[in-house]
Amino acid sequence: MFSNVINSLGAGSGINSGQLVADLVAASTGVKLGQLNERSQLNSTRISAMAATASALSTFSDAVKETLNGQGFVGELISSRADLANATVLEDARPEGLPATIEVVQIAAAQREMTDVFASASDPIGERTLTLTNSGGTFDIVIDDTNNSLAGLKDAINASNSGVTASILTDNAGSRLVFEAQEGVENAFSISHSGPSAALNLSNIGTAADSVIRVDGIELTNSSNAITGAIPGVELSLLGAEVGTSFTISGDSEPLDVRSLVTEFVTAYNELRSSLNDATAPGLAGGSGGPLAGDRGAREVIRQMSQLTSTQLTDSGDFRNLASIGVRTESDGTLSIDDTRLDAALESDSGAIKLMLEPVIVTETNVGLSGALDAISSRLQDDSGALSQAQERLDSIRESIEERRIKINDEGDRLREQLQTTFAGLERQLSVLRATQSYVEQQFASFDDN
Repeated sequence: MFSNVINSLGAGSGINSGQLVADLVAASTGVKLGQLNERSQLNSTRISAMAATASALSTFSDAVKETLNGQGFVGELISSRADLANATVLEDARPEGLPATIEVVQIAAAQREMTDVFASASDPIGERTLTLTNSGGTFDIVIDDTNNSLAGLKDAINASNSGVTASILTDNAGSRLVFEAQEGVENAFSISHSGPSAALNLSNIGTAADSVIRVDGIELTNSSNAITGAIPGVELSLLGAEVGTSFTISGDSEPLDVRSLVTEFVTAYNELRSSLNDATAPGLAGGSGGPLAGDRGAREVIRQMSQLTSTQLTDSGDFRNLASIGVRTESDGTLSIDDTRLDAALESDSGAIKLMLEPVIVTETNVGLSGALDAISSRLQDDSGALSQAQERLDSIRESIEERRIKINDEGDRLREQLQTTFAGLERQLSVLRATQSYVEQQFASFDDN
């Protein structure tokens, strides 16, 4: 009878207290951590979706700017005499006046002077002071015992910031120093010297000259062979002269026309808008929605993008926004083109549409399509913009989740310590009970013997 009572108290039951503590802690924190993990996963998905939205908006804006960089209207620039000159589109400019007829009468040249021959670049050349004079001023170059050689003089000239550079030419006869200015007559220079040493006996090996070209019969003079301004939006690089020979600078045979530009824009816009629609789609009939469903930052992106067709791109002319040339917004926010209206606009004044899409001169009221997109992107992504605020809000939620996770784990650690203490006490009590049981059993055994 007494043996049954002792056994009912658990003595000798072999309780696995470590596993029991682990199970109790897991039961206490598991549900909370599970819910927190679900929130964390959802928030991470939203952060990724928001970053993708910001990236897509910037990519779209950059792509439109690249399409409307001027080259899209003329195609690749081609020179019919690439041995005489070639041409490139200036950055952020639109070529005008093409095709243009060019004649290169004279290319620009730099003045070059050469010294006598010396045995080597390190041999003394005599202490003196060289005075170099050009349109930039007067520059004294001192030759003393620290730089008394062609090599020392070369370094002193190159360090003078005079616009004249020096180099050493060496052959079987020895070494000589060559002075060279920048191209153009205005960069010509003279050199004099003072001191006891003999003169360097400079020989002219190149005379300064300006470039002379004729563009559509108009003669233009420049100090360089890289010419901007002769053709608006174009840089000419002169390579040779051939008086009496005319050639053309033009766009290639398949320039991107206005209709193609508008079509490319609408296609790219619709890809971006479809992605936004998917990301913000609400969950209906128990289904899961997009990762940014209900997010006010994403809604603001859609709202501002939806206003693009009615945004004023230019402040003059019959066509001032996309809607005026037949670009319209559908019920799902994507764009479509009213071909009849666009055809009529192109027939009326295709040049005005070009200027609306990409103004030659950008002002606050004459921004063009790229400027309008830049403004939207800036408003959304500056420090107080909807996208930046949304990203900050999601980052704040992530930090809050991590703080809550740490708190739950700390609570679990404290519970584990409490349970371990409790079960340690229980083990001590069981040890006392086992000893008592053994004593009682011995006493009963002695009664039975009697």
